[in-house]
Amino acid sequence: MNSAGMLAEAFGRVREVVHAAAEGLPPDDLNARLDEEANSIAWLIWHLTRIQDDHIADAAGTEQVWLTEGWADRFDLPFDETATGYGHSGDEVAAVRVDSAAPLLGYYDAVHERTLDFVAGLNGHALDRIVDETWSPPVTLGVRLISVVAEDLQHAGQAAFVRGVLERA
Repeated sequence: MNSAGMLAEAFGRVREVVHAAAEGLPPDDLNARLDEEANSIAWLIWHLTRIQDDHIADAAGTEQVWLTEGWADRFDLPFDETATGYGHSGDEVAAVRVDSAAPLLGYYDAVHERTLDFVAGLNGHALDRIVDETWSPPVTLGVRLISVVAEDLQHAGQAAFVRGVLERA
């Protein structure tokens, strides 16, 4: 398996967990928070998708799906349209609400397809390209993509955990 195939497999596994965490849930469960500081399934999936969209667009030199395909308008959130959820307060987490899983999964799937298109053209040498010089050592594309996969899996797992707690309650 080459590096592009490995990355596609990793992002595919994220997609499986995201869909399993959200599909079929009513809005009350998607928006539920286990306590006033906890993240909802809606926020977790929105946030992991925003981070992936932001980082893939930056690495590919393209615009974010969130902005170019009208997702920012569809979600109509009460903060700057470039917000990704990083550093959100409890009140900001609570503001990410959906009426169904459709917008979450629609946005996620659009970003997933963009991600697969991007990684399909990568080879091992492309992964050595520096994409962020503000860190020491500078961040390569390979490290950035692994970071996105790791964060996505963490948040998707958290969403799956919340779903499990809600289903047992």
